[in-house]
Amino acid sequence: MNVLITNDDGIYAEGLAALYKTFIKSHSVTVVAPERERSAVSHSITLHKPLRASRFSLEGGLSGYAVNGTPADCVKLGILEILGSKPDIVISGINPGANIGINLNYSGTVSAAKEAALCGISAIAVSIQGYSSTHLDNAAIFAEKLARKVVEKQLPQGTFLNVNLPDMPFAKTAGIKISTQDLSVFSEFFEKRIDPRNRTYFWQGVSSNHSGYNPDSDGEALSGNYISITPIKCDMTDYNMIEDIKKWDMD
Repeated sequence: MNVLITNDDGIYAEGLAALYKTFIKSHSVTVVAPERERSAVSHSITLHKPLRASRFSLEGGLSGYAVNGTPADCVKLGILEILGSKPDIVISGINPGANIGINLNYSGTVSAAKEAALCGISAIAVSIQGYSSTHLDNAAIFAEKLARKVVEKQLPQGTFLNVNLPDMPFAKTAGIKISTQDLSVFSEFFEKRIDPRNRTYFWQGVSSNHSGYNPDSDGEALSGNYISITPIKCDMTDYNMIEDIKKWDMD
């Protein structure tokens, strides 16, 4: 397979290296990733400054292109300029920390996969539970096996997979669960503080408590030590509402 690998944590991220080390054994791999961490930038793209892609090579054999832009920029630039043709699949990750529920709307990791899907390319966003993960290599091996299956079966136009793994060996997981995106809302807040110059600033926080429960969701799958695979559509149209809205009196 011809594989494009990217992330939102930058070229020095351990998750990126784990993917590269696994995929390069059997596939043609191109890495196009942000030159620095770009977490939670969602699907933003760069319009008002030039993009630059610099070749890089790190210890351990990881090499590719570092881009001064967002994850979505990396996918666009990788497909249209660096590769010169569409890859068979785009893999984004491995993100330290789960990308589940409403966080998909903010995640740069997920948005890179979404950009690939918008371009008609199969894609997988891969995240692992916890921020000091010890089983990145296992997650990369699973991602490679899943990528083979995705390329074999093909995904519908505009659909990609969002994968979240518990931080443990595959044999110790509860298995694989095909799950839905959890839309439960967390309680958010801002902590108001004063800096040394007596200026007010705010630090955003979020409660860890769910406001709802969905046994089929990605969050519940992961909390039960399942590997969660959620198919995500780029088409955000609410088709159930179309006929209802047509009946509204808006004249």
